[in-house]
Amino acid sequence: MRRDSDMTGHIQQPGGRGNPSPAPSPSPGPGPGPGASERVALKKEIGLVSACTIIIGNIIGSGIFISPKGVLEHSGSVGLALFVWVLGGGVTALGSLCYAELGVTIPKSGGDYAYVTEIFGGLAGFLLLWSAVLIMYPTSLAVISMTFSNYVLQPVFPNCIPPATASRVLSMACLMLLTWVNSSSVRWATRIQVIFTGGKLLALSLIITVGFVQIFQGHFEELRPTNAFTFWMTPSVGHLALAFLQGSFAFSGWNFLNYVTEELVDPRKNLPRAIFISIPLVTFVYTFTNVAYFTAMSPQELLSSNAVAVTFGEKLLGYFSWVMPVSVALSTFGGINGYLFTSSRLCFSGAREGHLPSFLAMIHVRRCTPIPALLVCVNLLIPVVYLVFWAFLLVFSFISEPMVCGVGIIIILTGVPIFFLGVFWRSKPKCVHRFTESMTRWGQELCFVVYPQGSLEEEENGPMGQPSPLPITDKPLKTQ
Repeated sequence: MRRDSDMTGHIQQPGGRGNPSPAPSPSPGPGPGPGASERVALKKEIGLVSACTIIIGNIIGSGIFISPKGVLEHSGSVGLALFVWVLGGGVTALGSLCYAELGVTIPKSGGDYAYVTEIFGGLAGFLLLWSAVLIMYPTSLAVISMTFSNYVLQPVFPNCIPPATASRVLSMACLMLLTWVNSSSVRWATRIQVIFTGGKLLALSLIITVGFVQIFQGHFEELRPTNAFTFWMTPSVGHLALAFLQGSFAFSGWNFLNYVTEELVDPRKNLPRAIFISIPLVTFVYTFTNVAYFTAMSPQELLSSNAVAVTFGEKLLGYFSWVMPVSVALSTFGGINGYLFTSSRLCFSGAREGHLPSFLAMIHVRRCTPIPALLVCVNLLIPVVYLVFWAFLLVFSFISEPMVCGVGIIIILTGVPIFFLGVFWRSKPKCVHRFTESMTRWGQELCFVVYPQGSLEEEENGPMGQPSPLPITDKPLKTQ
């Protein structure tokens, strides 16, 4: 693998001097390519509104519609459950403030990976990248897409569970469609995010509005202080921790905007602004959505429901109860789009640092999208292997929890030899260099170039604050 410091991130011109066999130039295609003085790079097309929808769309998934009962179950009372939701939003706000500062100080795409690599070094960053690419993102996409397909098919199969084959085909079609959209245009992907995030907020606004109507009509028995803080069990410290964790999971995704920092318009202003707008809004929506649930359901009814929003719709919306499963489907569809958009930048950033094969750092010349990184994020082999592994692991789950934790650590540590063999080892055999070189040339034939490393500040002002015109070079790509 080649480190990004050895990569030339510009269009290769044929007939370079001193090189009898120049790398092939990108073949022409429809649409105007970059001009002679224009650098091929990821474009800054994410404004403030799109930035807010990336955060909100990645946070608000199916959880708030389906199962807020985990917080209530471990809290032991309605009042304490609502307090946990507010506390979860407050802690998320603290973390997001830290990330706002990190994003401004280290203006690189890649989020957690970029910051860990910058602060703790290559090995720590690679282990984070290894676990994310191997397990976290592919399986999360698989779960979210299956949730989407199940709720889309629910009206078609109202009296039974949708067939597994139909759910899998629809989820694969959803992943392929959104991968194509993200590969075609960043602007299309952000527009989809804006539209479907708006749909989520409209659905939750409907729930909150109906809840306020219930309150004005006097249906707020469970919210009276005397009832809200009546405990049906005394929560222990462990129960409170589990309740808080359940609420924190619903806020996951708040840091995803930092994965696309280099594509933000004026990130020094828009990154903090988007965080300051989005986190309080999500906290407000989550808290009052739960308040609305308790105007229609008792704690016992909520705990017995596997899809709280659907039960809420059936009790209060009558003929329009179909809105709730549709809202869950819209929410998960937008979540898949946001996950693809941000997680692909993690693979892209890792390849640019030399921790993944360099062809994953390629972007399309005309579309300016990281298509190879996007294709890696929908690899269906990885979740299959992962599910088989955990099915095998369940046999030993009755022994003890430390064994489960130990296996998880072992999975992460398997990246250590890969790091030293693939990244740290400089004198690799020639066959490895030939493979990476052939992949790079194949990508160039498909109109890709390697996107170079460099912070946003260097792109704007050049290294050490010096203006840099970033001219097109006629030198071929070098293999270290």
